[in-house]
Amino acid sequence: MAKSTIHVGLEIGTSKTCMVVGEVKADGSVKILGVGETKSVGVRKGEISDFHQVRTCVREALLEAEDFCDVDISSVVLAVTGSHIEGINNRGTYRLPEDANEVEEEHIDEVKEIAQDIAIPTDNVYLHNVVRKYILDDQQHATKPLGLIGKSLESDFHIIHGVRSRIQNSIKCVREIPLDVDEVVFAPIASAQIALNRERKDEGALVIDIGGGTTDYVLYINGAIEASGCIPVGGDHITNDIHLVTHIPLSKAEQVKKTEGDASGDPAKSVGVVTVNDENGFTENEIKRSLLNDVIRGRLEETLYFVKEKLPEEALKSVGTGVFLTGGTSLMRGIGELTNEVFGLPVYRPEQPEVSGVQTYFRDPQYSTAVGLIRFAQILEEENSHKKTNKGFMKRLSKLLPFGSQ
Repeated sequence: MAKSTIHVGLEIGTSKTCMVVGEVKADGSVKILGVGETKSVGVRKGEISDFHQVRTCVREALLEAEDFCDVDISSVVLAVTGSHIEGINNRGTYRLPEDANEVEEEHIDEVKEIAQDIAIPTDNVYLHNVVRKYILDDQQHATKPLGLIGKSLESDFHIIHGVRSRIQNSIKCVREIPLDVDEVVFAPIASAQIALNRERKDEGALVIDIGGGTTDYVLYINGAIEASGCIPVGGDHITNDIHLVTHIPLSKAEQVKKTEGDASGDPAKSVGVVTVNDENGFTENEIKRSLLNDVIRGRLEETLYFVKEKLPEEALKSVGTGVFLTGGTSLMRGIGELTNEVFGLPVYRPEQPEVSGVQTYFRDPQYSTAVGLIRFAQILEEENSHKKTNKGFMKRLSKLLPFGSQ
């Protein structure tokens, strides 16, 4: 009888460092055992700017998570992000030998290797090589066309890569705790495991994860990744804009953004003033609500258009489901209406995932990435159970590790 497995997801974000411990049971169900979280220090736009401060944050999240669930944590699935990470599509073509008529596993391996052989900057390393589809004699297949008769075999891949040293910094930080790294995952792919089920991916859906320092996105068309990337702008930039325009402290700007702001553009929601009180409860400042909302809407609108411009032309016409918003900034009032204006598609927030345990965390979209890492690890474990080894990841990880694979 299959045993349950413990997986731990770690997100080192601009605003928070979060570690989620999940148990994948024999029947495939997931129970969240505990969460450790601390405010991030030393992270800028999703990337490490102060190594020692970030290492302290990870250690604090680890201790809290272990205390929460009474589990000794030895390894994690690590989320990474940053504007240096890019996603590109590439197609490989392979012609079967003259004496071969049926597609065999070795032919699949050949065409995959050709599709993945794409020039990336010398300082970059592959994060994900994701099969999008196979084509055999001009006929598309979502899965390997093993055993089918044909001659011309093609494969489409979505390849995600990033700057080696920046990814290494995150891995090094974790390994010095010390913790092992089971897998490195581009953050929006983890978020998509919570936001989208198989049906939504098949119908076409766009996931946008708006965090404190970055906005990550991944677009699924016909069940496969069509585009992915990261914009180095997030909710913290809105806070800073409010601070610069109104001259109130950053802490107050963050507060009024969350409690008073609205991005919908509805004139009825921009009437009157917002009162900012000092620590003693006395009026410190008054801000026109219309000004506050204009600042918030302006930055968010710009960010969403940045994402839209990164998507392939005509791609949105193939999105049958809509846009799914995650991340802490997705809680902003009126962001759904604004997103609908920009993309012309229905807008959703992910429903509560089918997991048990610490339910409070699942209702908040800012935990989508960390919880999604558990789902990702579960899927990866199921895939690897059909293989003798996980050589693909180990080979890739050896290139990422700063000091080899010891």
